[in-house]
Amino acid sequence: MLPQDLAPLVAFADLPPATLAWLASHGEQRTYAPNETIIKPGDEAEYMMGVLAGGLQFYTVRNGGREPAFRIEAGQISGVLPYSRLRVISGHGVAVGETTLFLLHRNLFPELEHVSPELVQRLVGLMSDRARLEARTQERDDKLRALGKLSAGLAHELNNPAAAIMRAAETLSNLLQAKPALLLEFVRHGPAPEALAALAALATAPVSATPPAGSALTRADEEDELAEWLETQGVPDGYQQAGGLLDAGLTRTSLEPVVAALPAAARPAALSWLEGQLTTRRLVLDVQEAGTRITTLVSNVKTYSHMDRGGNFAPLDVHAGLDSTINMLSYCLREEKVRLLRDYAPALPLIKGQVSSLNQVWTNLLDNAIDALPPGGEITVRTRQEGDFVRVFIIDNGPGIPPEVLPRIMEPFFTTKPAGEGTGLGLDIALRIVEQHGGRLEVQSRPGHTEFGAWLPVLAPTEQH
Repeated sequence: MLPQDLAPLVAFADLPPATLAWLASHGEQRTYAPNETIIKPGDEAEYMMGVLAGGLQFYTVRNGGREPAFRIEAGQISGVLPYSRLRVISGHGVAVGETTLFLLHRNLFPELEHVSPELVQRLVGLMSDRARLEARTQERDDKLRALGKLSAGLAHELNNPAAAIMRAAETLSNLLQAKPALLLEFVRHGPAPEALAALAALATAPVSATPPAGSALTRADEEDELAEWLETQGVPDGYQQAGGLLDAGLTRTSLEPVVAALPAAARPAALSWLEGQLTTRRLVLDVQEAGTRITTLVSNVKTYSHMDRGGNFAPLDVHAGLDSTINMLSYCLREEKVRLLRDYAPALPLIKGQVSSLNQVWTNLLDNAIDALPPGGEITVRTRQEGDFVRVFIIDNGPGIPPEVLPRIMEPFFTTKPAGEGTGLGLDIALRIVEQHGGRLEVQSRPGHTEFGAWLPVLAPTEQH
């Protein structure tokens, strides 16, 4: 290469001729065809790359597919820069058109620092800008991925009560359509007022959304007995009616004295009306319970995302944030067959913080713990007050973090996951958020016990009102 070949690189502008000569003699020039792969996940990060012509399109790898990340145009520099800790490539880099690159191996960076401290300073500035941009982008993407995971779980959680409401509504519609005819058939035979009152008392007795407890065998025997008795009273579908009456807590013993006071011709309609009335009331309870579940889920989402408050620091109950995050992750916990235990300190004081930011911390820590555990694993969420701090512990009984990995676990972009499956920013984000709250994040690990502990300052007495 000749020094003038480096002219397109903006970062090299106005460098002394001796520096350009050193770069040209120690670097190399490579040309790539359009759409040719230049780097791929898992490659060793060896070179600083300056784009002399063409361009570089970078892609992130997610779920086996490629997603566009960013593009480097002619005149810009990418790849490894001085003081960078990047060791392994995590994305794809593809040539945009016919592309010519200037490459300088990272082993030459110490010598470059002696040759041109000015250029190294420029490159470090570029790296800092790039790191900030990438951190913001990855933080946003991590939040979007977390939202996607939580949304999938939330959709499943909402589907169950919604389906229960739909089933109940369909059954209620059928029951309500049958009620007028049954009532007319019943009163047509002129039951005495006292008999009507006794039947109405059964129809308005307290009902439960869940059937009375008992073994399946006992239930089957009771159902057979009641169905046979119902058929002796002229009820054509005794087995169908028996289940609804038993669910309401009625047995042959409680029904016989009331039915005996009714005209024989009125009994089939009376019993069918009674069963329909009790089933209707029980289904209404089911709808109310399902509605309450949906309301609770919506409340959890609001608490988790902090939708109903601004982003300023405010007095917070740590337990409320932890509970909303755990509820949002409940589907993931069930899917992975992970057991979660709450070990909360009583009367924990308030802290000052941002709900949504701290919930992002709890999400990242819990998500990592879930990923680390085999089916049947256990997570403990523990809170304690220690002096002027609230401490939150996320503990799992997984295999632990290897000793050689532990010192680097919170470094930005450091990940033990396969290329394309982790950004290495989850713990870095958690660390920065905790530090923004005036606290610190610690980790200790051994086989069977990994513990992340967050220290958060207690709200000062003067700030509690």
